[in-house]
Amino acid sequence: MATSSQSNRSAPADSEDAAAQMSFFDHLSELRLRILYSVMALVGGLCVGLYYSAPAFEYLARPMLAALREAKLQDKLIYTSPLGPVQLYITVGLYLGIVLAFPIVLHQVWLFVAPGLYRHERRAVAAFLCSSVLLFLGGTAFGYFILLPMTLKFLVSIPGPFTAMISINEYFNMLLVILLGLGVIFQLPILVFFLSLFGIVTPRFLWNNFRYAVLVIAILAAIVTPTTDILTMAIFMAPMLILYLLSIGVCAVVVRKRRKARGELPADAAAVPLAVVIGVIGAGVAAVLWAGQHFGWWQLLP
Repeated sequence: MATSSQSNRSAPADSEDAAAQMSFFDHLSELRLRILYSVMALVGGLCVGLYYSAPAFEYLARPMLAALREAKLQDKLIYTSPLGPVQLYITVGLYLGIVLAFPIVLHQVWLFVAPGLYRHERRAVAAFLCSSVLLFLGGTAFGYFILLPMTLKFLVSIPGPFTAMISINEYFNMLLVILLGLGVIFQLPILVFFLSLFGIVTPRFLWNNFRYAVLVIAILAAIVTPTTDILTMAIFMAPMLILYLLSIGVCAVVVRKRRKARGELPADAAAVPLAVVIGVIGAGVAAVLWAGQHFGWWQLLP
C-alpha cells in the first residue's frame, strides 16, 4: 500500500496533465504551428523594417551628426559605393524586422514550452526572459545615449591634417558593435545567477575578489573602448562595475534561498553587499540623469 508521501512524489500537484497526454505527433503538429507563426512574424517584421529603414537610420545617425556639428564640421555622411545606400537600408531593415518580430517569436516559443513546465518552472523561465530582455535593452540604451556620443565626440575632434568623411556603412558597423556588445555585457547578472545556482560562486567570493574584478573590467574596457581617452574608458567601466555589484546582490538572493531550502540560517554577510548594490545603483542612476542634463545627451531623443 502506497503511503501519502509516495503518492505526492509520484504525482506532483502542479504537473501538467494536458501536456503529458499529448502524443508525439501532437507535439510535432504544435511545433509546426509555432514555427509557421514565427516565420510569418519574421516576414511581417522584415517588411515593416524595410519600409521604415530610412527613418530608422536617420535616428541611429543622430549621435554622429551631433558630434560633427559640435566639431564645426559638415553634418553629412558619405558612401563610397553606388550600392552603399541600398545595402545600408537593407541591413537596417533586416535588423529592425528581427527586433520587431522577436517578441512574437519569443511568445511562440513560450507557448510551445510552457505546457510542459511546472508552475514554479514557468515563473523562473518568465523571470529569466524578462530580466534578460530588459538588461539587453538597458545595455543598448546606455550605448546609444551615453557611450556613443562621448566616443564620437572624441574621435571627430582628433587634430591632424585631415578632415572627417564618415561612411554610412562603416558608421553602422561601429554602431552595431557597440550596441550589441553592451547588450551582451549587461547580461552579467544573468550569468552570475546561473553560476550561483550551481554553487560555483558565492557572494563572499565575489565581494572578496572585487579588486580583481575592477582590474579585469579596466582591462576589458581598455580593449573594447574604441577611443584612448580616460573619460570614455571610465564611462564604459561605470555600468560594468554597477552590474558586478548587482550580480553580488543576485548571488546573495540565490544563496539565501538555497540555505532556506536546506533549513540553514541565511548568512548575514549576504545582506551587506545587497545594501551596497542598492545604494550604488541609485547613485549611478542619479549620476546618469545629472550627466544627461549637463552634457545634453537627451537631445538625441525625438
